[in-house]
Amino acid sequence: MKIVIACDSFKESLSSMEAGEAVERAARAEFPEAEVIVSPLADGGEGTADALLACLGGKRIECEVQNPLGKTITATYALTDNNIAVIDVAAAAGLALLAPEERNPLKTSTYGVGQMIDNAIRRGCRDFIIGLGGSATIDGGVGMLEALGLKFFNRFGDRIKNLKGEDVAEIKHIDFSDGNRHIPSCRFRVACDVENPLCGKNGAAEVYGPQKGADEACVQKLDTALFDLADMVKMKFHRDTKNIPGAGAAGGLGWAFVTFLGGKLEKGTAIVADATDLKQKLEGADLFITGEGKLDAQSVQGKAPVSAAKLAKECGAMTAAFCGCAGEGAQLVNEEGIDAFFPIVRSIVTTEEALEPETAAANLEQTAAQYFKALKSFNK
Repeated sequence: MKIVIACDSFKESLSSMEAGEAVERAARAEFPEAEVIVSPLADGGEGTADALLACLGGKRIECEVQNPLGKTITATYALTDNNIAVIDVAAAAGLALLAPEERNPLKTSTYGVGQMIDNAIRRGCRDFIIGLGGSATIDGGVGMLEALGLKFFNRFGDRIKNLKGEDVAEIKHIDFSDGNRHIPSCRFRVACDVENPLCGKNGAAEVYGPQKGADEACVQKLDTALFDLADMVKMKFHRDTKNIPGAGAAGGLGWAFVTFLGGKLEKGTAIVADATDLKQKLEGADLFITGEGKLDAQSVQGKAPVSAAKLAKECGAMTAAFCGCAGEGAQLVNEEGIDAFFPIVRSIVTTEEALEPETAAANLEQTAAQYFKALKSFNK
């Protein structure tokens, strides 16, 4: 028997590889003669850098950057052995970096993301994988672009510095002349698991603004600002990209990467699967095990476990998934390649207790063990 295990991270609890290794222990206990392969999995959200580092090898790079509110923090990205910089946007511009009362996309910036890119460029890196998930920002990526040397001006010709969401409406001209000279030789693969355009009813502000702290007035202000900015860029620079699927990801960072940095938006799971040779590992597999912290209706919208399950189906493998909990609509995953799923929480506990890494790993291993015992009994 060949078993391939690739779990997404259980957010705030287990990394992709920690989850995979917990399932591996259970698999080997019941099927000691089986070929068991553990591979990392991510969809471009938080944990993408760690997942690829675990598979490709390399090192973690620390650098001082600005958080979404301009405070200096130490952020980490991965530099793989084959010299690819893997950057999670959330490490510098993440919602998790702010307390609930600090969340306001009028006041936040992606400047720190640009600083991370610049740091990697200074180290000689020219190939990038960018994970867009988890941002606290809706600045159209102008903060990132400012950190990379682009200059922005208002209608009076005055330069706007320290750009935040509220400043986007003032931008009337962009100067590329002092941009990082190495950018044209860089390749940006941008992991994006949403298809929202930059603006409009399905855009960055309307869809994601409320969860980032925006009230209705803030949403309308930001949406109008993004629309006007994109139209100005279209008119002056002949770059019409605001309706590209994924342009609205991470508050418009998707748009900024495509429009100014030559980035290519790709499904995050596809990027990770390609980098880790997941399809090759699945060839000849009898069983594929995946999972993540929560399965629900959103899981079928490009999330890593379902995307990986579809790949496993192409290879003829049966697929099971483990999750911290199952929310409304979780059964939809059964129509998208996951044959059965199993929540791992074993008793009534607080969320904090369930997320404790040792508890989560034990629950995952024990639930997987019961699954493999049933499978072993069935196959006798």
